[in-house]
Amino acid sequence: MRSTETKMKAVFVTELGEIEVLLDAKHAPITVKNFLRYVAAKAYDGGTFYRTVTTEPDNQPDKTIKIEVIQGGAREGFKAFPPIALERTHKTGIKHKDGVLSMARDTPDSATEAIFICVGDQPELDFGGKRNPDGQGFAAFGKVVRGMDVVKKIHKSHAKKQNLTPKIAIKKVIKK
Repeated sequence: MRSTETKMKAVFVTELGEIEVLLDAKHAPITVKNFLRYVAAKAYDGGTFYRTVTTEPDNQPDKTIKIEVIQGGAREGFKAFPPIALERTHKTGIKHKDGVLSMARDTPDSATEAIFICVGDQPELDFGGKRNPDGQGFAAFGKVVRGMDVVKKIHKSHAKKQNLTPKIAIKKVIKK
């Protein structure tokens, strides 16, 4: 990636259609670089969207803070690269709004390849939000610019609890 190239696109080609995202390397350089390293390694080719988090009563029964996202990641068996530092939303300025692409994580500085896309605005995923008990939020790094209809189809697909059944195939991810 050239240092002058701060905005670029990637396309998730799924079995339900394409999702095109605009990546923001100017504000989230560590996270974009991490995502693109997985794209270059073809880690998402053959991966899946495997999780849908909805406001249906049985989807998040143990959570007081409800969110709406779809989550996906690399193909089964792909060995993840080392985790990256968390780029917090209060530093990047990229908030978890409708269509925002972000890195999934457990603890700060633990994100590898798993990504999620917000369905609707999700401020509880920003720094200071209450969805994760540590309050550090998640690393937003891009936004859907084409294919929110596909995101919504995935979000409404059949699931057992939060597990999509069947999972939605990611055929490949292409950097544009």
